Amino acid sequence: MLELRPTCEHCNKALPPHSTDAMICSFECTFCRDCVDLLQNVCPNCGGGFTPRPIRPAHAWLPGVSLDTSPASRRITHKHVDLERHAALVAMLDGRPPERR
Repeated sequence: MLELRPTCEHCNKALPPHSTDAMICSFECTFCRDCVDLLQNVCPNCGGGFTPRPIRPAHAWLPGVSLDTSPASRRITHKHVDLERHAALVAMLDGRPPERR
Protein backbone atom coordinates (compact mmCIF):
# COMPACT_ATOMS: atom_id res chain seq x y z
CA MET A 1 0.00 0.00 0.00
CA LEU A 2 1.30 3.47 -0.86
CA GLU A 3 2.63 5.54 2.03
CA LEU A 4 1.21 8.81 0.69
CA ARG A 5 4.17 10.83 1.94
CA PRO A 6 3.18 14.28 3.20
CA THR A 7 5.70 16.55 1.44
CA CYS A 8 7.93 16.99 -1.61
CA GLU A 9 11.34 15.46 -0.94
CA HIS A 10 13.12 18.40 -2.61
CA CYS A 11 11.27 21.60 -1.69
CA ASN A 12 9.25 20.25 1.27
CA LYS A 13 5.95 21.56 -0.19
CA ALA A 14 2.92 20.05 1.55
CA LEU A 15 1.34 17.23 -0.47
CA PRO A 16 -1.76 16.12 1.46
CA PRO A 17 -3.46 12.85 0.47
CA HIS A 18 -5.90 14.66 -1.86
CA SER A 19 -3.15 16.59 -3.70
CA THR A 20 -3.17 16.35 -7.48
CA ASP A 21 0.31 17.93 -7.43
CA ALA A 22 2.00 14.84 -5.93
CA MET A 23 4.17 12.72 -8.23
CA ILE A 24 5.86 9.42 -7.36
CA CYS A 25 8.41 7.04 -8.86
CA SER A 26 8.13 3.27 -8.59
CA PHE A 27 9.91 3.38 -5.21
CA GLU A 28 7.41 5.99 -3.91
CA CYS A 29 9.92 8.83 -3.93
CA THR A 30 7.55 11.78 -3.74
CA PHE A 31 7.96 15.17 -5.40
CA CYS A 32 5.67 18.02 -6.44
CA ARG A 33 5.05 18.66 -10.14
CA ASP A 34 7.28 21.76 -10.13
CA CYS A 35 10.23 19.76 -8.80
CA VAL A 36 9.57 16.90 -11.24
CA ASP A 37 9.83 19.49 -14.04
CA LEU A 38 13.03 20.87 -12.49
CA LEU A 39 14.42 17.33 -12.28
CA GLN A 40 13.43 16.65 -15.91
CA ASN A 41 11.27 13.67 -14.90
CA VAL A 42 14.31 11.81 -13.55
CA CYS A 43 14.09 10.59 -9.97
CA PRO A 44 17.30 11.64 -8.20
CA ASN A 45 17.13 8.56 -5.98
CA CYS A 46 16.67 5.80 -8.57
CA GLY A 47 16.84 7.32 -12.06
CA GLY A 48 13.26 6.30 -12.87
CA GLY A 49 10.42 8.49 -14.08
CA PHE A 50 7.43 9.91 -12.24
CA THR A 51 3.70 9.42 -12.46
CA PRO A 52 0.82 11.16 -10.67
CA ARG A 53 0.25 9.73 -7.20
CA PRO A 54 -3.16 8.08 -6.84
CA ILE A 55 -5.62 9.65 -4.43
CA ARG A 56 -6.90 7.42 -1.64
CA PRO A 57 -10.61 7.94 -0.92
CA ALA A 58 -11.32 10.02 2.16
CA HIS A 59 -14.69 8.30 2.57
CA ALA A 60 -15.08 4.53 2.89
CA TRP A 61 -17.27 3.98 -0.17
CA LEU A 62 -16.43 0.32 0.29
CA PRO A 63 -15.82 -1.19 3.74
CA GLY A 64 -12.28 -0.75 5.06
CA VAL A 65 -10.76 1.16 2.16
CA SER A 66 -10.26 4.84 2.92
CA LEU A 67 -7.95 7.25 4.68
CA ASP A 68 -9.78 6.40 7.90
CA THR A 69 -8.60 2.79 7.85
CA SER A 70 -5.35 3.33 5.90
CA PRO A 71 -4.09 6.81 6.77
CA ALA A 72 -1.36 8.69 4.91
CA SER A 73 2.16 8.70 6.30
CA ARG A 74 3.25 11.56 8.56
CA ARG A 75 6.95 10.82 8.07
CA ILE A 76 8.62 13.65 6.18
CA THR A 77 11.42 12.71 3.80
CA HIS A 78 13.11 16.01 3.00
CA LYS A 79 16.49 15.70 1.36
CA HIS A 80 17.18 18.62 -0.92
CA VAL A 81 18.46 17.37 -4.28
CA ASP A 82 22.05 18.23 -5.25
CA LEU A 83 21.18 19.72 -8.64
CA GLU A 84 24.76 19.54 -9.92
CA ARG A 85 24.96 15.82 -9.18
CA HIS A 86 21.47 15.36 -10.62
CA ALA A 87 22.51 17.10 -13.86
CA ALA A 88 25.25 14.49 -14.26
CA LEU A 89 22.65 11.71 -13.86
CA VAL A 90 20.36 13.34 -16.44
CA ALA A 91 23.31 13.65 -18.85
CA MET A 92 24.23 9.99 -18.32
CA LEU A 93 20.67 8.94 -19.20
CA ASP A 94 21.10 10.79 -22.49
CA GLY A 95 17.41 11.59 -23.02
CA ARG A 96 16.18 8.00 -22.51
CA PRO A 97 12.49 7.96 -21.61
CA PRO A 98 11.55 6.27 -18.30
CA GLU A 99 10.47 3.05 -20.00
CA ARG A 100 13.99 2.62 -21.46
CA ARG A 101 16.07 3.41 -18.37
